[in-house]
Amino acid sequence: MRVFHWLLAASIAVSFATHYLGIEWFDWHRRAGYVALVLVAFRVAWGFAGPRYSRFAAFVRGPRALLEYVRGRSPRPLAGHNPLGAISVLVFLLIVGAQALTGLFANDEIMNSGPFYGWVDHETSNRITGWHALGSNVLPGLIALHLLAVAWYDLVRRAGLVRAMWSGRKPGAEGIASSRGTLAVAIVAALAIALALALRAAPESSVSFF
Repeated sequence: MRVFHWLLAASIAVSFATHYLGIEWFDWHRRAGYVALVLVAFRVAWGFAGPRYSRFAAFVRGPRALLEYVRGRSPRPLAGHNPLGAISVLVFLLIVGAQALTGLFANDEIMNSGPFYGWVDHETSNRITGWHALGSNVLPGLIALHLLAVAWYDLVRRAGLVRAMWSGRKPGAEGIASSRGTLAVAIVAALAIALALALRAAPESSVSFF
């Protein structure tokens, strides 16, 4: 999961950077979106097929468990996500996934468009582009909250999250193994091939107002 985490962070960073660098960087912006989409789809699949602590069933809890955790009535898990972390995971997957999906149909009303622009009419593409723009405004706030939460858990609660994301070892959970590297690679490869086939099948079209 460390590889997933840092690749997703890198794809988001590249997406934002290429967006503000100008239209000549659009191809790289689009590629970063492809990477983010495959990674999010992988994480959803991994939430059902992955090892114990990566599965949604292991860390997604109801409102009561969340309330008890906030009140300090439930212990911090040695491995996996706590109830607040579970919400963060789900929200990030939803927002980043929606951002990558909407980008496939969006256009900049200049000369660039997503690869699936030809599957919708221009008015629909403009509407989806609005959602894509909204997501680009929401995502930085979520990232800031995420970084603040990580800082609080590391500096105040001494959870060692940053060190664990680099080393793969979390204090108190040294004996817990959770690697299924071959399966992970197979899922990513299948998703990447599926996306490549969809891109190849998309009708060729372009948007231009000049």
